[in-house]
Amino acid sequence: MSLMLGCIADDYTGASDLANTLTRQGLRTIQTIGVPDAGLALGTVDAVVVALKTRSISSADAVARSLAALGWLRGKGARHIMFKICSTFDSTDAGNIGPVTEALAAALDAPVVPVTPAFPETGRTVFQGHLFVGSRPLHESPLKDHPLNPMHDSDLVRVLARQSRHGVGLVAHDVVSQGAAAIAARLAALAASGMRSAIVDAISEPDLIALGAAALRLPLSTGASGLGLGLARAARGESAGTAPPVWEAPGGPAAIIAGSCAAATLEQIAAVEPDLPVHRLDIDRLLNDPVYADAALASTEAQLSQGPVLLASSATPDVVAQLKAAHGDDVGARIEAALARLAAGLVERGVRRLIVAGGETSGAVIDRLGVAALEIGPEIAPGVPLLRSIGGAPMLFALKSGNFGGADFFRRALAAMGVAA
Repeated sequence: MSLMLGCIADDYTGASDLANTLTRQGLRTIQTIGVPDAGLALGTVDAVVVALKTRSISSADAVARSLAALGWLRGKGARHIMFKICSTFDSTDAGNIGPVTEALAAALDAPVVPVTPAFPETGRTVFQGHLFVGSRPLHESPLKDHPLNPMHDSDLVRVLARQSRHGVGLVAHDVVSQGAAAIAARLAALAASGMRSAIVDAISEPDLIALGAAALRLPLSTGASGLGLGLARAARGESAGTAPPVWEAPGGPAAIIAGSCAAATLEQIAAVEPDLPVHRLDIDRLLNDPVYADAALASTEAQLSQGPVLLASSATPDVVAQLKAAHGDDVGARIEAALARLAAGLVERGVRRLIVAGGETSGAVIDRLGVAALEIGPEIAPGVPLLRSIGGAPMLFALKSGNFGGADFFRRALAAMGVAA
């Protein structure tokens, strides 16, 4: 197997987002959960997205896991490596975007790495090196209150430089608008001046297509799914994307697990609350009372035969701050682990269609369930495809980043799974 694209994603929902984008552009794509075992049969594919959970761990661990994924992808003949990051550049001044990018670049002997989180389709644009979420600079958007990686600086050159050992340059929009050749020339000039990475402006899909054509000439690029769109278009030419598969829905009930505290997820929970049983979990009891989780599962079991149920730990930023003060900075990881145990309990009770809101929560759930790889199905919302597990009894999933989807997302995801809500 020789891959057009080998991709390393720093969280599971981001991996699904990228796999969805590549599939829409006509690449046969599989998402693996971690570095695959040697015996995992992937079939004939054009791209593999290796989903890691490295966004919020130590930079040393993130680098080690990313290099392991790189080794597997190179062994499969991947012609270009993309390091997939969040479209809101979630990171701290210690990393992990800079350290992982530099480690991959060193392993690939990449002279310079183009970097952009731009994805205009989902409202993420970069201009003069500054990231915008819709019409607002990043530091004025809801991401300033992110529970794990609050973002208080919109200047990505400055943000990435704080994480990097080498210089960070800028490919501004006046260059990008001139096309792939101009972008390539600017990247080469930055490399000659000692820069090893460069933020690239993009405010429209044509910008991404031009960047993809320039980036594909290099060993490595770093970015969000918008960059994947440009790379896929360059790899496959201008041919239209192939239709995603249509799957028969598996038997069994459906459930929703919401761990994200993003404003979009809170709105989505409220939208279905009049019609679905919504269990708003008591976090203190969930973390400290071993009987509480069993009681929550017992109360949902009878309801599952009547239709979907939703279990939520989602809370507003002020409540999150109170939880951190009461339980410590690792409270998020503890909640994710507890939600993953609840998800496993739901699967034991027959659930075969599962929606998970929140990147870190999705990672914890998929790991707990032991899913090895996922096929990519039709798009539910921008950046969120329907997924089907590979190996074992088939399950359908929708793994949603906290900020993705409109108010009706849960209804749309259930409909895509063949469930009326």
